[in-house]
Amino acid sequence: MTQPVRIPADVEREDTVLANLTAHQLLLLAATGAALYGFWSLTKGLLPLPVIALLTFPVGGTALLLALGTRDGLSLDRLALAAVRQRLAPRRLIAAPEGVHAPPNWLLARATDEAGRSMRHGTDTPAAPLHLPAKDVSETGVVDLGPDGVAAVAVCSTVNFALRTPAEQESLVSAFGRYLHSLTAPVQILVRAERLDLSAHIGELRAYAVHLPHPALERAALEHAAYVEQLGRDADLLRRQVLLVLREPVRSAARAEGPTGSSRLSVLSLWKSGRASSGAQPGARRAAEARLVRRLSEAAELLGPIGITVTALDAGQSTAVLTAACDPDRLVPPSSASAGADEVITGDAGAEGDTAGPPSSGAGSRAV
Repeated sequence: MTQPVRIPADVEREDTVLANLTAHQLLLLAATGAALYGFWSLTKGLLPLPVIALLTFPVGGTALLLALGTRDGLSLDRLALAAVRQRLAPRRLIAAPEGVHAPPNWLLARATDEAGRSMRHGTDTPAAPLHLPAKDVSETGVVDLGPDGVAAVAVCSTVNFALRTPAEQESLVSAFGRYLHSLTAPVQILVRAERLDLSAHIGELRAYAVHLPHPALERAALEHAAYVEQLGRDADLLRRQVLLVLREPVRSAARAEGPTGSSRLSVLSLWKSGRASSGAQPGARRAAEARLVRRLSEAAELLGPIGITVTALDAGQSTAVLTAACDPDRLVPPSSASAGADEVITGDAGAEGDTAGPPSSGAGSRAV
């Protein structure tokens, strides 16, 4: 008879090896201890013990602080390493996969950064190419990840877990567990929070208020519009969106065949040549997209009985989600009606007689 096993809630917590310390902490402390012991062995005949202790105390204290200290779930040594990488990384990134050409010296001599310092003598590079994992979005909304395959994004509705009875909560957990047990490929569940702009709704409410049949209804509508406007000024209104991201690798015929069908060297060469672009393998790409569609339908079937609706995003919606992820604090929220980066805007799509506005969300592929 099998016995149930309790799984800790913090599944990302590292396993402890000795004295409630992880292998990473033990390695850092052991390396520091060995270095301090070597320093003591070399200098014990030259320096008195108090001087050696005074010299080694800052190093040992810093190692203890980095190994045992944590912030936001990360150890301080990893935070320090991330800070060094951020300090050495370029401050300005440009979406230019072909590379960024160095500006002329006369322009650098006149250009200044945010602090007013000259960029010609600064330590930061003026600009560097921005490398994003998403390369393109197809007409069906599939995101091209280049050598990492393709991905599909779907929006999921939510259920109020707290208002359910214990039996209903257990049923919800069991149904979600069945979906997790059915996974055979990478899946990401992303909960996004972005600022909520109610200016359009407030404008519509005030415009429709004058057409209400009774003056009391008009007054109530205007008061509600004023209340919502005041609420937006006094607090940061947020809306949350749950996204389900499915990813599939693009497998070529040679990679699917394996070493038994051809030599290992030829398979490796074909694999290296095929990693540069998934567009060179239309058959493998279509197969990966078909697997994504099948996995989306399976998710909808398994999560539908518990009240969660899974809706795949089209090309425009997927582009808007990627744009919002790159710039979450932009004043104008991204929309599927916005033109892409490589599209020419010739006029207002809403103007009379204008037929050359931005294309619809389903027309053509959009560059990210």
